[in-house]
Amino acid sequence: MSTPEHEPPVPAAPAAVAPGYPGAAGYVGPEGGEPPAKRPVKTLDVVIAIVLLVADGVLAGLASVMGMFLVMASDPCGNLTCDGSLIAIGWMMGMILPWVAFAITAVAAIVLMVKRRLAFWVPLAGAVLIVLSLLLAFVVTAAGVPGSSL
Repeated sequence: MSTPEHEPPVPAAPAAVAPGYPGAAGYVGPEGGEPPAKRPVKTLDVVIAIVLLVADGVLAGLASVMGMFLVMASDPCGNLTCDGSLIAIGWMMGMILPWVAFAITAVAAIVLMVKRRLAFWVPLAGAVLIVLSLLLAFVVTAAGVPGSSL
């Protein structure tokens, strides 16, 4: 009489790794068994993007200070009928919009750097956005003063 042979137990895959994902049993990557590699960090791009983001912060601060002076557009309104609400809106836009543009720029650049994609161009586009936001504030303020020229 012989005893039946027992098969050794098969170890189960860890519960944290779902089938079909890297690290799971039987996973076949795009290279025939290797999981996909992460993109390399572009150190020069990250350094340039951070330096340009700091420059954008300085530019936003300067634009905001310039926006504070838009309230002086109401100086010639003694003899003229000016639209005080347009002047006030332009003044507030001049102080707030550069910081909004900077915040959007910073978030977009950080997301691109985390995803390891080129990000140096985002602060450059953000600088243009900051300047355009200040110009928009100038236009709105000038629209409140009759006879003003921009």
